[in-house]
Amino acid sequence: MIARFSAGLIAALIFSEPAIGAAEPPARLPRTQFDVIPPAERVMGTRGDITVWQSACRIGSAANARRRIVDIAVQEWVALRFQTVDATVAETRLIPPGITPDILNPVLRQPRIVPEYPRLGIPDFEPGADATIAGYWSATPQGPRVIAGQNRAWKAPGGDSVSWVEPWSAAFISWVMCEAGLGDPAQFARSAAHITYIDQAIRARDGMAPDAAYVAYDAGDAPLNPGDLLCNSRDGTQYHTLADARQAFGMNAATHCDVVVKLDERNRRVLVIGGNVLSSVSLTILPLRRDRTRYLRPVDQTEIEGARRVFAHLKLRADPIEANALDNSPAIRALTRP
Repeated sequence: MIARFSAGLIAALIFSEPAIGAAEPPARLPRTQFDVIPPAERVMGTRGDITVWQSACRIGSAANARRRIVDIAVQEWVALRFQTVDATVAETRLIPPGITPDILNPVLRQPRIVPEYPRLGIPDFEPGADATIAGYWSATPQGPRVIAGQNRAWKAPGGDSVSWVEPWSAAFISWVMCEAGLGDPAQFARSAAHITYIDQAIRARDGMAPDAAYVAYDAGDAPLNPGDLLCNSRDGTQYHTLADARQAFGMNAATHCDVVVKLDERNRRVLVIGGNVLSSVSLTILPLRRDRTRYLRPVDQTEIEGARRVFAHLKLRADPIEANALDNSPAIRALTRP
């Protein structure tokens, strides 16, 4: 697995026991080393009685936010124990002669992406993750309402086993942007729904949101860089391009976005980090192509079954940083420091 999956330092960090050791990964770095308010410190109380204590966000410029966006996302991935999804493997399955195909032994008509999970992290339904997920929600306008509803769910009969009722992936992205310095809604429309800030980036592309930090492009129409966002449709939403999103502008849609943290052009892969992927903060490795676009783009579901349907690349209005920004982030450097 290591040889096929290897993408520089990240492979050693995930798979090599000597690199991390048998001990638990370190807690988030102290603020004297990396000035980020841990999400759990933005809320008060315990399961069933959590309330928002801090809803304010940092205000800065998009020009200075790119590296912080990457470093904050990486620190959360480390803190929640490195959950990783490898979505680069195209599987083919052939049934040996004499065996009849059935639901347990299907024959694939064509290759498909079958994600592998080399490492699982802390899921959101563990009691220890309650305050962390609530802290992500604190950065959204809907946060107090969502947390109040979650408290009621926890207090209801059988509530001890209840996971988060509302998907929190957009809350995670909103918290990252909040701590990165994009706290002005004119810069980034923090929300419980990804489509809110996707629409904002589309308006920016059309010249109607001059202060927006992100500008929307079709996948492959702009160069990828750590700190950008890749957004895909899900749950039946039929978005293939920005044109599809424009037709449904302002409407709710099932979408998901992740932060680009590393671009591996040599191996045609991009590493992204997002929330609520397998109920945790996950790093996902996506395959890239450049056969019909100017720049590398994620392989599309229309090309190979099981691939993500990335319909939008939200590009940050900031100078690029190094492609391997993940490896250089404070949380990763702390793991490899003697």
